[in-house]
Amino acid sequence: MMRVRHLATRLTMPFLAIALVGCVESQTTASSNDQPKPTKVKTLHISGHHELKNFFKENGYHWDTLDQGVPPFILKKLPEDFTHIEEVREKKRLFFLSLLPMILILNEEILQERESLLTIYQSLGKGNPISKKQKNFLQTLSQKYKVKGDLLTSDETRDSLLKRVDILPPSLVLAQAAIESGYGTSRFAQLGNNLFGEWTFTPGTGLVPQERPEGATYEVRRFDSVFDSLQSYMTNINTHWAYRKLREKRAQLRKGGISPQGIDLVPGLERYSERGEDYIEDVKTMIRLNRLSRLSTTSLRKS
Repeated sequence: MMRVRHLATRLTMPFLAIALVGCVESQTTASSNDQPKPTKVKTLHISGHHELKNFFKENGYHWDTLDQGVPPFILKKLPEDFTHIEEVREKKRLFFLSLLPMILILNEEILQERESLLTIYQSLGKGNPISKKQKNFLQTLSQKYKVKGDLLTSDETRDSLLKRVDILPPSLVLAQAAIESGYGTSRFAQLGNNLFGEWTFTPGTGLVPQERPEGATYEVRRFDSVFDSLQSYMTNINTHWAYRKLREKRAQLRKGGISPQGIDLVPGLERYSERGEDYIEDVKTMIRLNRLSRLSTTSLRKS
């Protein structure tokens, strides 16, 4: 698979940890600033794809059981023997099912942030004072999502932040992850847990691309876990100027009472790759051929 240069990842914001990152026990609890949730999340250290398949089987997790909820777990890294799975259909199945829970975990946190934000906006809209805790929450959120301006007085700033604090459809994330990492088999995915080829300009902190142009200094970022890579990608899409059209389209759909689907947001990735329209068509094809849009109604199993 041809690797493409990511025009927008050059300015990717530093990784921001969320409540789930850094778990060292077998289970932890997902939480947000104002609305903690009792969803217990397992962190898996999987050595091979057969072990991963056994975990799915033991937990009744398959394409046919998604309506019963997705077991919440974080995968530390993809199995090294992913490259040895000869049956393409099986490789795809394991890859998509491995990433889906982590995408849902991240989306759940974003939804909690969004709900808290809307509650504060409602108070401000009525002219009611907000608490110091709520002001701190606004400040933290504006820093995380790179929004400048006075959220207490500016409607434009509030609207800008709300457009960024929103979920990404699993179908979109999975399609890009599959394309960029070769279903988890790429060198960057295997050695650096980097599913999307994000760059870093700090020498020695990443992996040097084998075909890097002479004189170039960028490296491909290393992540502590696959979960970290997904979180960084989603933050990048929700904050970088290059994906403003994607966020505008998502907000437009929401305003019309329509739940955003991955296939609807793909055109907003026009700056993601130098391949332009060809890349957009690849992502659309990935979503359609693998029927990833069916994942729009999936949710995590609750403890």
